[in-house]
Amino acid sequence: MRTGFLMAGLLLLTAPALAGDAPPRSTYVTMVLQAFAAKVECPNTDLAYQDLVQRAQQMHLPDGTTEKVRKAIAWLHTGGKMGEKQDDDLMAEVAIATQATDMDQRRLGMSGWCEAQKTNLAGLIRAKGG
Repeated sequence: MRTGFLMAGLLLLTAPALAGDAPPRSTYVTMVLQAFAAKVECPNTDLAYQDLVQRAQQMHLPDGTTEKVRKAIAWLHTGGKMGEKQDDDLMAEVAIATQATDMDQRRLGMSGWCEAQKTNLAGLIRAKGG
C-alpha cells in the first residue's frame, strides 16, 4: 500500500514538468482540502465556495474541478456516505493531500496549524461573518 502512495506521489511530482507552466491539480486539491479542514477544525473560520472556484479558474483548471474535488473529499472522508467517488488519479491526490495535512496538523498542533492556514490560505478562508 505504501508503495502505491509513493508511486502516486512521485507521479504527482513529475506532473508539473509535463504540464508546462500550469500548477498541478494536486496543488489545488491540497488547497481545497486544507480550506475545508480549516472550516471544520479551526474556530471561527469559514470559506466561500466561489473563492475556490475562482482560484481554480486562475490556475487554468477545467470547469467543474472544484465540485469534483469537493465530492472526492466528501466521499473519502465519509467512507463513501457522502460525495461521489471520482477518477482514480483524483482520489489518489485527495488521499495524499489528506496524509500531508494530517502530518502538518500533528507536527504543528491544531492551533499552530490553524494559525498557519490564515496565511497559507489567505483569500480562501476568512473569519466567520467576515
